[in-house]
Amino acid sequence: MNILAHLHLATIANSSLIGNTVADFVKGDPYQQYPTEIADGIMLHRKVDNLTDSFPSVKQAKMLFRNSHQRVAPITLDIVWDHFLSKYWHDFGSSQTLSSFNIMTKRHIHPYIIDYPKNYQSFMNAMWRESWLENYASIDFIAKVLKGMAQRRPKLYLLQETIIDIKQNYNALEILFFDLYPKICTFVKSA
Repeated sequence: MNILAHLHLATIANSSLIGNTVADFVKGDPYQQYPTEIADGIMLHRKVDNLTDSFPSVKQAKMLFRNSHQRVAPITLDIVWDHFLSKYWHDFGSSQTLSSFNIMTKRHIHPYIIDYPKNYQSFMNAMWRESWLENYASIDFIAKVLKGMAQRRPKLYLLQETIIDIKQNYNALEILFFDLYPKICTFVKSA
């Protein structure tokens, strides 16, 4: 799961938006670094990531990528899941538009962002400034995201080519998303 899914799942679980989004920028035991509410959000994010990776539908999705690109498939899939969530936002119980959800996340996170790692601050500010959450619904935007990630991390240069795998297997990935995401939503409701 990527940023949109983690924000959405945090709202379902009534968990900290900051904790669920800063998790990828925090190493070690979050309870030694942050207040309990934030640390609980970080731990929920980690649980969701571990659970997601264990689902058969995610393993099936990885197999849809060319052998040469399977090493980066998990990263691409995180972006793909956000694509489908953005595209089908209203299918998952949100009464607000994605644009208003984006504004709400900024209202809840931005006043406190200075207390968190600089790379997290940069990431979140870019997300709001460039309207990632809404733009994820566009497959062209997904291609741009993957290309940008590949350029920032030369070891992951294959990411920009995985748009080919996405387009070739789009319908299958969509079906797998609809198998996966409701299960993740059910998990966080009971977490």
